[in-house]
Amino acid sequence: MSEKFRALRVEQGTAGFTCAIQQRAVSDLADGDVLIRVLWSSLNYKDALSASGNKGVTRRFPHTPGIDVAGIVERASDGPWKAGDKVIVTGYDLGMNTDGGFGEFVSVPADWVVRCPLGLTLRSSMVLGTAGLTAALSVSSLIDAGIDEGGDVLVTGASGGVGSVAVALLSQLGYRVTAVTGRESSAEWLKSLGASECISREALLENSAKPMLAPKWSGVVDAVGGEILAAAIKGLRYGASATCCGMAGSADLPLNVFPFILRGVNLLGVDSVELPVEIKQQVWDLLGTDWSLNKMADLVAAELSLEELPAYFPQILAGQVRGRAVVKVAEE
Repeated sequence: MSEKFRALRVEQGTAGFTCAIQQRAVSDLADGDVLIRVLWSSLNYKDALSASGNKGVTRRFPHTPGIDVAGIVERASDGPWKAGDKVIVTGYDLGMNTDGGFGEFVSVPADWVVRCPLGLTLRSSMVLGTAGLTAALSVSSLIDAGIDEGGDVLVTGASGGVGSVAVALLSQLGYRVTAVTGRESSAEWLKSLGASECISREALLENSAKPMLAPKWSGVVDAVGGEILAAAIKGLRYGASATCCGMAGSADLPLNVFPFILRGVNLLGVDSVELPVEIKQQVWDLLGTDWSLNKMADLVAAELSLEELPAYFPQILAGQVRGRAVVKVAEE
């Protein structure tokens, strides 16, 4: 197939890494079972890392980032997919070392692909994207662990993608959400998403040098790690759980064992990257039905074109992008 398409390519030169829109041929893509015409993507922290040459994310350049894809199947040689199917791809190697969603076509294995639920449009699926899927998995993990119905839930990194979706979802499900954010300017927006209270990182860390804190939280959704997660765990109620899905603050966890052996709390790891595709489909279907978000439109901070992406990479790395940035790759 010789069809040409546009893609944002990251290249490594003598002066560092540069981004530019280039013309590519579909035949340039890796051999995959399913060729997808990409209509929407989203901007994530990992995309900005890839675009800036972080070798922990992407090892080979030139490269097209974009860990999220929503589009239409152009052709398929394996699996249940056929031309015209509306589909989503998130995680696995997409946008890391496999060319990703910041191009008008991707070629991927059949078992990376899920059906776009009837309750979501391709655009709204990318308002959620990897961040929304991760937030939903975190909430599901807390529910499976027996979180108190209507309990107090702490959400860290609440202004970010995972955190903001978690705030909206938990609130909609009837939990009382306390949002932790490093940006005072985001407080009213987080309350509009459903947060009952917003606190600063400094407030959460007050007295956090103690081995345990007063029991307050029925559950925690954490995307930050480090001392923030440690303080949140110290403040869990007896038998309660915290989920961990990120390390925007730190990969370290400065914590003793007291909360675990004296309060029986749980730390639940959440991964949305290598999750079996069958489970991904179940969670996406849930987000299109019972967990369909009333506040979907309020999550969107920006709708970007491919040309506008490079200016946003430094902003998201600096923690300056609130909520979700959806990327319009091509016309539907």
